[in-house]
Order: sequence, then structure tokens, then C-alpha cells
Amino acid sequence: MNNFKIKKSEILFKGKVFDIKLDEIEYDSSGNNGRREVVLHPGGAVVLPITDKGKIIFVRQFRYPFQEWVLELPAGKLDPGEDPLTCATRELTEETGYTAGKIAKLGHIYTTPGFCNEILHIYLAENLTPGNHAREEGEEGMQIIELTIDEVKNKINSGELVDAKSISSVMMYLNKS
Repeated sequence: MNNFKIKKSEILFKGKVFDIKLDEIEYDSSGNNGRREVVLHPGGAVVLPITDKGKIIFVRQFRYPFQEWVLELPAGKLDPGEDPLTCATRELTEETGYTAGKIAKLGHIYTTPGFCNEILHIYLAENLTPGNHAREEGEEGMQIIELTIDEVKNKINSGELVDAKSISSVMMYLNKS
């Protein structure tokens, strides 16, 4: 239950990846006014692909906001009206070339609930079959890296693996296995 009412809501920005909304609110208890800026995001899917030998498949890709290469699990944004499982399956093949004989949902996370409504759906992909990737523009140079669980833990502890969705996905996997 919230403790405010929305007096006005408007979209300030419409972008390719997200929109920005501004809500003007009034608190019930005090009558004071406030403003809430919200990033509206369609959500996405993350895939934790694990080989028959127990290695997790990561990608290393250039991330423009940080101007650096980031180690992360395959993931992508939901298309309008798209089912998260469909997105997960597409992103696995698009980024790694693999298809999964078995794919199951591990859970979901809110990436930044203080100002964004993005939900990431996390999937475990097993029984992998290699194939050809179909990377989008901007994904050229992406590298596929296979890591053991111990190597993943070491990269988290050393600060080499800093991607929150990947760390959350690994934790979900470890807690369910």
C-alpha cells in the first residue's frame, strides 16, 4: 500500500532502450509534494548456460557507458509483448551460438528498484548444442569464455566479474543446485 497519490504523470523522454517518466505526487500524511523520476524499461532475460562438463559460458563485451570490456552472462532486452523465455532462447543463440536442450527459470531480479522498473528473468540453460551466433550491430568482438564455478567465484572476489545480473544469476544457480 502506498502513502501518496499521483497528481500528474508525464513521459519526459522516449528512447530506443527505455523511457523516462516524471510523477508529481502528494503524500497522504503530510500533504507535502514530491517528484519521482522513473526509468521505464521493458525488462529482459539473462541466461546461465552450463556445459555438460560443468562450465558456465560467459561473454566479454564492450559496454559503452563504462568504456570497457565487461564479463557477463548472455542477456538481452525483451521485445514488445515478448515472453521472457523466448528472449532468453534468442539471446543465448544470438550471443553464443548455442541452443539449449533444456532451459528452466531460476528466478527474477529488480535491477535498480529505487528509480527503474526493469525486471530481469533469469534462466538456466543445459544440454547445450554449439552452432553459429547471430550477433547484432555493436556486438562485434564479443568473446565467449567458459569458466568453472571456482573460476567464477574467484573472478567475483577479485573484482573482475562486476556485472550485477551475472553475479545474481550465479548465486541463484548455486543456491538451487
